Amino acid sequence: MDSASYIALSRQTALWRQMDMVANNLANMSTPAFKGEHMMFNEYLVNSRTGDRPFGDKIAMVQDRAIYRDMREGAYTQTDNPLDIAVHGEGFLVVDTPAGPRYTRNGHLRLDEAGQLVTQEGHPVLASNDQPFFFAPTERSISIGRDGTVATENGRVGRLRVVRFDNPQELRKTQGSLYETGARPQDVDRPEIAQGMIEESNIQPVLELTSMIQVQRSYEAVQRMIEAEHERSRKAVDVLGRTSR
Repeated sequence: MDSASYIALSRQTALWRQMDMVANNLANMSTPAFKGEHMMFNEYLVNSRTGDRPFGDKIAMVQDRAIYRDMREGAYTQTDNPLDIAVHGEGFLVVDTPAGPRYTRNGHLRLDEAGQLVTQEGHPVLASNDQPFFFAPTERSISIGRDGTVATENGRVGRLRVVRFDNPQELRKTQGSLYETGARPQDVDRPEIAQGMIEESNIQPVLELTSMIQVQRSYEAVQRMIEAEHERSRKAVDVLGRTSR
């Protein structure tokens, strides 16, 4: 395979991954607090095996260097559900999982069969003392203050633990809306919580659909170039074959 084909295939591989990311963004456009992800590309230089230079010429390949997450807040929608909360600013809720603590901005919460405050996936939401919240069956009125204080008609239950990170880009997605990281979380002393509201995803469907069309067209253009290059090589071999007879 010649250098042009290698370069084209590297571009197609990068476009394929980009298409997967755009599709994932669109699939999560209705997921509360979902953050869109995008790819960063750069030029990757490798030595060719041909050329007049002692060590060969440089070939510029396409490399998907990294993924960056758009951490801008999504729009806030009022639900009037007392177990829906939106976290303003850069904070994350802390939840307990079998694999250890995880972090989320998805405040679409519920009570499980034991009266425990959990995520939709069933993971306990932790208080500032790293303990879960439990509510008695007779407790009907649950209020969550702007500072994260959780109370019922029987009094204060605890306070939501809200944390932040110096570099949110280091967070790794795990299951659902959860993130993990090896970085140490920092407690937010004055969180801003809005009860009865949900943060929507920050996905802009029109932009994502436009990006999908652009990626598809780029992929098809590269494919046409590959086919043209193969045809050129085939004709060259055919001509050489005839002249050598």
